[in-house]
Amino acid sequence: MSERLVEPPAVWADRQGRTGPGLLASRVGTFCLVELQKLRHDRSELVTRAIQPILWLVIFGTTFTQIRAIPTGGIPYLDYLAPGVIAQSALFIAIFYGIQIIWERDAGVLTKLLVTPTPRSALVAGKAFAAGVRSVAQAAIVVLVAALMGVAMTWNPIRLLGVVVVVMLGAAFFSCLSLSIAGIALKRDRLMGIGQAITMPLFFASNALYPIEMMPGWLQVVSHVNPLTYEVSALRGLLLGTPTSYWVDFGVLVGSAVTGIVCAAALIGRLAR
Repeated sequence: MSERLVEPPAVWADRQGRTGPGLLASRVGTFCLVELQKLRHDRSELVTRAIQPILWLVIFGTTFTQIRAIPTGGIPYLDYLAPGVIAQSALFIAIFYGIQIIWERDAGVLTKLLVTPTPRSALVAGKAFAAGVRSVAQAAIVVLVAALMGVAMTWNPIRLLGVVVVVMLGAAFFSCLSLSIAGIALKRDRLMGIGQAITMPLFFASNALYPIEMMPGWLQVVSHVNPLTYEVSALRGLLLGTPTSYWVDFGVLVGSAVTGIVCAAALIGRLAR
């Protein structure tokens, strides 16, 4: 009696036909969705994390607009500050992202993920872009508040799409930096201490609050190697139309994100030892 061949389910065929970059992209997307599911259980996080950036706009921005102490090239200081605050909000979300992976290590989740055939780079990239999506959601709140305060920003959909890309790339790099630090520090309290130690220096050693030309020479050098500087420059160009080199800005952000994913993927295994 001959056996009848049964066609495999469509999902099997899809898995078998999906190879190389397509399979990697699918796994990155899966890990990203898993991370974003956590946000559904505590949606108030977006609002509470937006309080500090809003205070920067309301208090710092309006005060320095009145005293006109910082040269901004003819635009109101509040307008000049708004893109820097958007970048700051993404930085503050991403720089402590490594705490989650240490928690996953302690809960035994990370070990199970690392023994699967999925590349570690896919795991890291999924978490990085999930941090980017969270940052975009918070950046949208900051943009709306800035618009209500009278900041003259563009509403061109192409430029706003560029803003989304810039924020996601910046958050991807800083979340990978946090994951790399987690792979070295190994403990949550150490990571929090290191994160707090580098967050404000990264922010102040950028052009978020003042032009690079106002800085002392040594700080200008630091600013030019700080990816946050290029994120802020791209955001100002897209939102306010200030002159900038988009090729340089996007090149640095893409290169930083890719380098961050590679470094974090190489160090994340230390958490499971």
